[in-house]
Amino acid sequence: MSDIIIIENLNVNYGSERILENINFKVKKGDYIGVVGPNGAGKTTLIKAITGLIEITEGKVDYTNGSKSKIGYIPQKAIMGDKVFPATVREIITLGLISKKSFPKIFWKKDIEKSNEIIKKLELLEIADKRFGDLSGGQQQRVLLARALVSDPEILILDEPTSALDVHVRTQFYALLEELNKTMGITIVFVSHDIGTIGKFTNKMLYLDRKLVFYGNYEEFCKSKEMTGYFGESSQHQICWRHKDGKCDCTNS
Repeated sequence: MSDIIIIENLNVNYGSERILENINFKVKKGDYIGVVGPNGAGKTTLIKAITGLIEITEGKVDYTNGSKSKIGYIPQKAIMGDKVFPATVREIITLGLISKKSFPKIFWKKDIEKSNEIIKKLELLEIADKRFGDLSGGQQQRVLLARALVSDPEILILDEPTSALDVHVRTQFYALLEELNKTMGITIVFVSHDIGTIGKFTNKMLYLDRKLVFYGNYEEFCKSKEMTGYFGESSQHQICWRHKDGKCDCTNS
């Protein structure tokens, strides 16, 4: 598959402190990548550098074939707890189209039809006219995902979208992303603190600790002696989710 994002020699400082050091990796079309690492590892900084939300100290982020204009982004702490927030689910999803419009930014019939299409796809019909602030955390994240999808992105970048969700809802959300990746061909990069679960759904892991500790698929992860030393054999194989009856099944990843 072709490269759509190329990160080369990326360094990011906050003041005099170096947060990311010499990061190099490529995102290929169709990847579903989980970005994990300890607290303070620079995961959110990496996402902000990739999306252009912060200044890069050194190095570069290249998007190929105009892919930078085809990103759907859900930032960290996107859930709104304001119970009087007046916008409805339908209105919030439709607002996802506004960045694609030139002046005057008016919504037409085709925009409403597009919103309705995404509402049906993500099974949001029952709550489409409810106020966003009245929804549960899991429902809010599905709405924000719908808002990101309504503009037909080729890449979805999400920063800890499940951090406020319980285990059951979090697993459902991961599965939904996996379906979007497989059925719609959307490339997905998302930050998660849940290293024990992402191997069940994603096809690649990026482990970050200010430097790039590991990047690759789960066959590579499972067979890496360096990762065995880093995690310990038991934890390493629990993370990869490629085992049956206690035997390595990573060749089928």
